[in-house]
Amino acid sequence: MRRKTSLRLIRAATHIGSLSPLATLIWDISAQTLSVNPIQDITVRTGKPALILLVLTLACTPINTFFGLKEILQIRRSLGLYTFTYTCLHFLVFVGIDYGFNASLLQEAIFKKPYALVGFLAFITLIPLAMTSNRKWMQRLGKHWKSLHRLIYITGPLVVIHYIWLVKSDIRQPLAFGAAIGLLLLARLPIVRSVARRMRVQLRRRKM
Repeated sequence: MRRKTSLRLIRAATHIGSLSPLATLIWDISAQTLSVNPIQDITVRTGKPALILLVLTLACTPINTFFGLKEILQIRRSLGLYTFTYTCLHFLVFVGIDYGFNASLLQEAIFKKPYALVGFLAFITLIPLAMTSNRKWMQRLGKHWKSLHRLIYITGPLVVIHYIWLVKSDIRQPLAFGAAIGLLLLARLPIVRSVARRMRVQLRRRKM
């Protein structure tokens, strides 16, 4: 009973926390209270939540590995889909608002601006992950599902590179996100997970 209640609270917190940045952004747009550079403001306020949600998505497996909190795995899919949603919005701001869906200008921007190219590649890697995130695709792909979802190992570094090249000068925040993503990816390695499980077993035995 406690687990069901805690899971409901975790899910509710996930949805509220994930939708809050979007709700706030929509409110500011309707109230016309964006910054003096509204396009940049919208770009940042869709890109930053996408990055934060990506980190939280990556954190679910290590949290379960190190602390045995299986409930956290129940929100991993939701966090991943919210990550993709904000990424799509971030991409649409770039291609639609910033470049007006002009194919020639977009092609020039993507191939002449390294941060745009890397960001586009990161977006591409997220598409198959979002499309195959449900149980139906897990059953259809079988053992290949995990192999496909290892694309996240590529997505994380690409997003960090995109952020670093975008800000150019003060890269402390992108590096902080990069360090977090790096640690979370390392925590998913089989040898690290094996050591973590052994430590958990030893701790349980000591408590007994």
